[in-house]
Amino acid sequence: MLLEESIKAIGNLNSDVMQEVQKRLDSLIKPPGSLGMLEELAVKIAGITGSTKPAIKDKAVIVMAGDHGVVSEGVSAAPQEITCQMLPAFLNGTAGIGVLAGHAGARVVVVDVGVAVPVQTPGVLQRKVRAGTGNIAAGPAMTREEAVRALEAGITVAGEEIERGVNLLAIGDMGIGNTTPSSAILAVFGGLTPEEVAGRGTMVNDEVLLRKRGAIASALKINRPDPNDALDVLSKVGGLEIAGLAGVILGAASRRVPVLLDGFITTAAAMVAFKIQPRAKEYMIASHLSGEQGHRLMLEMLGLSPMVQMNMRLGEGTGAVLVMHLVEASLKVLSEMVSFSEAGVADLEEDKLLK
Repeated sequence: MLLEESIKAIGNLNSDVMQEVQKRLDSLIKPPGSLGMLEELAVKIAGITGSTKPAIKDKAVIVMAGDHGVVSEGVSAAPQEITCQMLPAFLNGTAGIGVLAGHAGARVVVVDVGVAVPVQTPGVLQRKVRAGTGNIAAGPAMTREEAVRALEAGITVAGEEIERGVNLLAIGDMGIGNTTPSSAILAVFGGLTPEEVAGRGTMVNDEVLLRKRGAIASALKINRPDPNDALDVLSKVGGLEIAGLAGVILGAASRRVPVLLDGFITTAAAMVAFKIQPRAKEYMIASHLSGEQGHRLMLEMLGLSPMVQMNMRLGEGTGAVLVMHLVEASLKVLSEMVSFSEAGVADLEEDKLLK
């Protein structure tokens, strides 16, 4: 079974390589640690790849698309049809992710894992498990088997991209109403209330926010997801694109490729991936802190620190591809800066600098 094989293949980071890279960074012509998170990022990527001189060869952002039955509860200000209608703009470079991925030099890979209507857009990968989830406020989102199929769709797509030469992946989402299942996932894993986890999402007023919180409360009460069983949580209150994204993370981790998380939805997927295989967390990079209410809680629970905070909440992978530049910058520091001895500069110890 692909899911089980991928889970077993996820190993620990290479600590020996990380120590060697840290030693190299500390020798460069700067005070130790003075480049902060850029240095931490270089060490992490070295540990992921097992290379003391990692380099980014090819980049891609995988955008999973799926619809949600819970929109019938009035939890979104946007109509469900937008999920399908946005996909062409992702691929032709005119939507947010198309523009920013193009700027980062990353290919956009769009996957239909659960859009409610047939998708006719050329270039969209067809991996549909079912036509949208069930209404989580009235019953489960999907069966456990469907959750596994969606996870494996993500694993497969990640594997295909890595086989093509990609060694830095970002993930993004498209699915009207998907902040509601993401909030429900956070509530289950965090033992939190709907009020603590549910923000406004996109253009949501007070009335819609109340319906959204009510739908989450109903989903938790009716489905009774088990927080100790990630597949149970995913199948009962999750989403097909969330499952697909969790699969991308697991697939990338099994092949020792770093994954840039985007915002609230992708981090809900990261929580699922972490619960399935805790070692998967070591392969995740938190790109930014979303403006969505529960995102900070998710990152804290995962023990991840976002690289930037820009009050973004578009989704699609937009924040993740922006941070691709920082990933590459961290590796430029490692490969192109010289040490004190190489530069012929006296190696001033930190305590001397402070005197």
